[in-house]
Amino acid sequence: MRTQLRWLPKLAVALLAATAAAAATSDENAPASSRRLSVSYVNYQQARSAALAGHSLAVVKSGQYAAPNESSSKSISANNVPGSGQLLPLWSFNALAARDGQRHQGVMVGTSPFGNATTSEVPTKIIPVVLVINSIATSFDAQGNVTTVPGKVVFDPTAHDKTCMSAPNNVPVQVLRQSPLFESANFTFGGTFLGHTQYEDAFMRANFYSVLNGGSGPGGYHVLFNPVSTLKPLVLNVPPSEGYAITDAAVLGGGFCAPLAIVGIDWLDDQLNDQVLPDYAAQGVNPTNLPIFMLYATFMAAPVSNIAFGCCIGGYHSFGGFPTPTQAYSVFDFDVTGILGTLWPDSAIGSHELGEFLNDPFGNNLVPPWGDTGQVAGCQGNLEVGDPLTGSPMAPVTMPNGYNYHLQELAFFSWFIGGPSLAANGWYSSNGTFTTDAGAPCLLQ
Repeated sequence: MRTQLRWLPKLAVALLAATAAAAATSDENAPASSRRLSVSYVNYQQARSAALAGHSLAVVKSGQYAAPNESSSKSISANNVPGSGQLLPLWSFNALAARDGQRHQGVMVGTSPFGNATTSEVPTKIIPVVLVINSIATSFDAQGNVTTVPGKVVFDPTAHDKTCMSAPNNVPVQVLRQSPLFESANFTFGGTFLGHTQYEDAFMRANFYSVLNGGSGPGGYHVLFNPVSTLKPLVLNVPPSEGYAITDAAVLGGGFCAPLAIVGIDWLDDQLNDQVLPDYAAQGVNPTNLPIFMLYATFMAAPVSNIAFGCCIGGYHSFGGFPTPTQAYSVFDFDVTGILGTLWPDSAIGSHELGEFLNDPFGNNLVPPWGDTGQVAGCQGNLEVGDPLTGSPMAPVTMPNGYNYHLQELAFFSWFIGGPSLAANGWYSSNGTFTTDAGAPCLLQ
């Protein structure tokens, strides 16, 4: 997650307004963005070196921490947000955190698991992004600066990929739509069956397992992406200064399936906020639903001209809209190139971003500061459930289409707040990597 405060919209939801200005920053070496974006980020050189060595990035496990014996749920008040019918279904929490003894407030998507927990649905609109790239990389110097020549390459997730994918599962947007992000599969975390459901719903059911249905389990509590529709493709013509294609894998030492696109995140997000989101209002995109802009074989960077410093951003979630910025949206890549090895294949980035959207829809749910794990080399202080475990996979899921999908492990609410875990199995993350909470707060810079 990378939070930037040079552009900070004011949110209409009163609960969020007080916390927005204090949102924390992350890895000081992560690329900057002119907007306030929560991104999936890894350092290209580290990730590429790990991929070429045949392993993924190491995930730091949390250290031991003596949590209070008090039940965490007794220190949390929660309510559904009044009037949120004009927005997404939302509920608010006010938690006394065992990690720092302070109260922390925020909102999540769905209904409160602490009260009459019911099924919530988030209408979801997948928008395939067709990128017309007008520049081709011919070389990179020792510092990562790119040299390019004019050339046109089209990255179209609605077309058959006959190079990096295999029929019949070789239309990227169709493969994403059939993934466990949007279709049901059986999910069991550590012996606890969470249901035949979507991955993010299974995560949320596990997240608050011990307080749901009188402490007996999730019952009828669900947070689902439904209905899911695919809208007409968005075609963006990328200026040569804002993106390039790598058509020859040898330019980066080989070992992956080209072509790969690199585009500027600032330029892309400007397009989405200034023109695209308003244009798609005619297709029903509004604050009551979640538009997902699907990239394909594309990473984002800032600056785009330097792959060593600016890359790689796989996805992000944010919010915009005018005059009141209440439109949540997400952007993520469906990677089939394998340039970063097993780090971010197919739906892994999407699982990171959608998990964070449900738990921190506006990117400003503050928690006791934490860091030095996952993609965070420094210290940050928000409820971004994917960031602490970037690079930590769940078991692959094979769907009825025969495709083997990859998902990322996510951190539970209790890992951030501290104290005895409210989650299934008493765990602190969905695959059991974290065995305790995040420990003593780190120092925000």
